[in-house]
Amino acid sequence: MDRIDHMEHLDKHLADELAQVARDAIREELREQTRKQRRTAAMYAASGAVALYAGAALALAVGLALAIGLPDWAAALITAAVLGALAYVLRNAARPSASRPTPRGTAEVPGEGAVAGAPAVPPMPPVAPSNAVPDTRTR
Repeated sequence: MDRIDHMEHLDKHLADELAQVARDAIREELREQTRKQRRTAAMYAASGAVALYAGAALALAVGLALAIGLPDWAAALITAAVLGALAYVLRNAARPSASRPTPRGTAEVPGEGAVAGAPAVPPMPPVAPSNAVPDTRTR
């Protein structure tokens, strides 16, 4: 019986060591992946900062070009209006279309089921909705 207890102890010790080796390998792999992701994130952040400064320089150049023929305040106002309109267009482009949801796995075909140039109108229900509220009071 003593030999069986010794074998169980060795099996348990071997299983513990194997689990520790697996944990160490996974931990090292996660560290490596995190290191790569951190570097990628830093590059994206640097790219965004440089793009922000490039946009500011472009806005300044547009304002200065307009200031050649206009008063300074008008050039600044026009530049701000153009940037505001651009921000509005970009925001609307980033939003998902709320006109009608498409089922998952299907692609919406532009122009299908609609006349070109006509506004999109939702389908009419077969029966008009009832606006009457039922009387639930007891008499």
